[in-house]
Amino acid sequence: MRPRRHYVARDLAAHVLGFIGEIQASQLETREFSDYRPGEVIGQAGIERLQQEALRGRAGGRNQIVDVAGRVVGTLDEIRPVPGGSVQLTIDLDLQEAAESAFLPEVIGESPKIGAVVALDVHNGDVLAMASKPGFDPNDFAGGIDTETWNYLTKDRWKPIQNRAISGQYPPGSTYKAFVAAAGLEEGIIDPKKKVFCPGHYRLHRRTYRCWKRVGHGWVDMREALVRACDVYCYPLGRELGVDRLAFVARGVTLGRRTGIRLPQEMAGLVPTSAWKERRFQEKWVPGETISTSIGQGFNLATPLQLAVSYAAIANGGEVLRPRILQRVETLAGDIVDSRSPEVVARADASPAALEIVLEGLEAVVMERGGTGRRARVPGLRVAGKTGTAQV
Repeated sequence: MRPRRHYVARDLAAHVLGFIGEIQASQLETREFSDYRPGEVIGQAGIERLQQEALRGRAGGRNQIVDVAGRVVGTLDEIRPVPGGSVQLTIDLDLQEAAESAFLPEVIGESPKIGAVVALDVHNGDVLAMASKPGFDPNDFAGGIDTETWNYLTKDRWKPIQNRAISGQYPPGSTYKAFVAAAGLEEGIIDPKKKVFCPGHYRLHRRTYRCWKRVGHGWVDMREALVRACDVYCYPLGRELGVDRLAFVARGVTLGRRTGIRLPQEMAGLVPTSAWKERRFQEKWVPGETISTSIGQGFNLATPLQLAVSYAAIANGGEVLRPRILQRVETLAGDIVDSRSPEVVARADASPAALEIVLEGLEAVVMERGGTGRRARVPGLRVAGKTGTAQV
């Protein structure tokens, strides 16, 4: 007999929970698994992997007497199995179900949507929902995965086994503009009430940089620039700040570095600097690259979790929280052997006053007419947010 795990909700939160599988030869050679034997089933990804020891328990055994036909005729001795402990996560089941249902096709026959969702409590960093699509059913691993399913999970172009929420790295697009605005306010470069004219393009030397709205937005202040996602407002602002000052503020809210969530395979993203480019390409940074950086494109890369953590810092006045997904671990008897309190890992490199101005603009993005985030309105609630689109 061998243990099996049954995931009652099938693919729900699969990337968070992870999956189990037979221990590999390379793992048996490490100190971590020195007391394991070939053939044992262990956690190989997600919480299953991180909490392997807590969930492991102890296998039982039975020495039996059988006759020539293989029938059991007696028992010599028996060792009772000991169940493992339990792990409680911060995930809210209703929110997780809502997040995953958002990826279902709106029309019968259409393919499911691809992407990721992260929902955080901005006050303590709790991960309330984390979804990544396409996904997988961890039950496929529980009894030994078949070759066809394994090939699909590892070779499909959309990488269903990858947790896009923590390891998918994408240009942040216009979501980056909130940090450009915060940096401009903190440096005293912009007056949030001062208007800038957007004719639909911005000229730097012999190159023209377009706004997403070809005819332009006309005269816009900082609030209107956020509401209408004006690129031209950010071009001269980013240029005056410079790439290194932009990077300083962005990294201060955890962009460009791992958030520290207790899940494996988190990626760091990328916030470029002049020194980074010289080290990576042996080339000097040029002003035109700052233009692209100021609207979240160019070399910029961020994970969905990083953006959630950085926007939480705007929402709570500047506290950068380590995202918490593991609430507590208990033994079979109910004794707590591990628990994690909310943790502030840094403060944003922008004052609460500057962040409050940015937050008011982000609220207008959703709540005001003409805002690009109007679809995120919830009747009876104040909602702030920012849309972002990037060329990849």
